[in-house]
Amino acid sequence: MTINRSGAVIAAGRRHSVGLAPDGSVLTAGRSEADECKVGDWSGIVAVAAGNVHTASNTGRSHTVGLRADGTVVARGWNNEGQCDVDDWTGVAGIAAGWRRTLAVLEDGTARAVGRRGEGACEVETWEDLVAVAAGDWHSVGLRAAGTAVAVGNNSRGQCEVSSWRDVAAIAAGCLHTVALTTEGCVLVAGNQAAIAPHAGSWRDVVAVSAGSFHTVAVTALGRVLAAGDNSRGQCEVSSWRDVVAIAAGSAHTLGVRADGSVLTAGCDDDGRCTTSSWLVRVHSA
Repeated sequence: MTINRSGAVIAAGRRHSVGLAPDGSVLTAGRSEADECKVGDWSGIVAVAAGNVHTASNTGRSHTVGLRADGTVVARGWNNEGQCDVDDWTGVAGIAAGWRRTLAVLEDGTARAVGRRGEGACEVETWEDLVAVAAGDWHSVGLRAAGTAVAVGNNSRGQCEVSSWRDVAAIAAGCLHTVALTTEGCVLVAGNQAAIAPHAGSWRDVVAVSAGSFHTVAVTALGRVLAAGDNSRGQCEVSSWRDVVAIAAGSAHTLGVRADGSVLTAGCDDDGRCTTSSWLVRVHSA
């Protein structure tokens, strides 16, 4: 099985944002002195990921991951548990990043993981027939080609209870919840219902989803953006957005890409994470 190498053109982390430029270089917004933002020498990138974790007094440092067109992976930033040790990865088709963790889906449909092992979120060696992976704070999720899902790691809120899902087209993972987009454009959720309820059950014609720490966002076929969950920093103030083709939800902010490659932001701008007005990113249709 061969999977096309493509993925997120934007990513939102705990305190930074990442964008994929049309020329394959990578843009970052956040603390310029932070290691996760020092990616100016990267090239040939086709997808990006940002390590995310809920906002708390003992969180903040993060890492950035890039997938190259040749199937290799680069990572930069916080590496206290080896989450950036990906230099030997090859044949990678997709990437995801969580708190102290990096995931990959390989061309053969298997998965790899490096980083924090305490909660079991890196125990993905037995997964097969995958087309995508997602990383939450302490759990990991895989999407199989058959449209089913698998999850490992912390299950304190039921965020890993996804075995009954069917006809899944995309997945996303937040702090304590997991979100899926079905082939019919509906949204499923497991775990912390406050991060998506009560609105998502009525969402229709959805073409993309993203899970922040405690909020969830979705793009409709008309390019509108829907949001539910925690809005304490304005991260769900996206109802006025139009012509959006990609989204990313971080700890307390949300990013959206318009069809022209410009980037919209909502929510917390601490550390300059929403300083993206000059960005032009690669556009993949949602």
